[in-house]
Amino acid sequence: MDIIQQHLTLLRTGQAILKPIYNHSSGEFDPPEYIEPRKFVIVEGLLGYYTRASREAYDVKVYLAPPESLRSSWKVKRDTRKRGYDPEQVLEQIRAREPDSEAFIRPQRQWADVVVTFYPPESGDAGADDLLLNARLVLRPTIPHPDFTHLLDAQGSHLGDAIRLDLDRDMGKPVDVLEIDGHATEQQVQELERVLCGEVPYLGQFCSLEGNADLGKITGTTGEILQSYPLALTQLLITYHMLKAAKIHA
Repeated sequence: MDIIQQHLTLLRTGQAILKPIYNHSSGEFDPPEYIEPRKFVIVEGLLGYYTRASREAYDVKVYLAPPESLRSSWKVKRDTRKRGYDPEQVLEQIRAREPDSEAFIRPQRQWADVVVTFYPPESGDAGADDLLLNARLVLRPTIPHPDFTHLLDAQGSHLGDAIRLDLDRDMGKPVDVLEIDGHATEQQVQELERVLCGEVPYLGQFCSLEGNADLGKITGTTGEILQSYPLALTQLLITYHMLKAAKIHA
């Protein structure tokens, strides 16, 4: 934890680091990787928000919170296909680490600016390979989010059946919640994209339907390409915040 905290602080202040590399095949550490700070630094990990000093290194903090059944399924697929584990080994690891997850991982949700939850639709038909999921985005008032209210008002709109904005509470605090269903249409998604691209003009080149065809695309296990509009809009929202932060620090 000391090393993570130190490395995040160094990158934040424009200094390079030697990042430890854990080898899942050997169980040992490979030679460290030399990483120089860039305009954008994306950090993934389980304990990135655990200490105050670590949290202060970020401009945007995102927490991924899938249902436990879906998280377990993802982990089994990843560790069996990419890391050489047997399914039962992975499930045993999940069971053994559950107390630590509850004590140390999940509490970090409270520090996130955006909490992202992908989940299957109520029908249970999430599309091929359970990849086309609904998205629930908790938007905390810790950073300014795009204004969606004129599209999603109390009287409803043509977006209302697939894209909804609600007030809720998360971990006891008031939040906005943006819900995006997997059956959202191209027209509905484009209108929401225009809100994002309108607030940050240079975001237009990243729009999933107008400038970047790769956003929201998922490759299934048999090689088929699937289009997930909830994923595309989640990617755009995070990109929006990254570009806003870069503009502030420019």
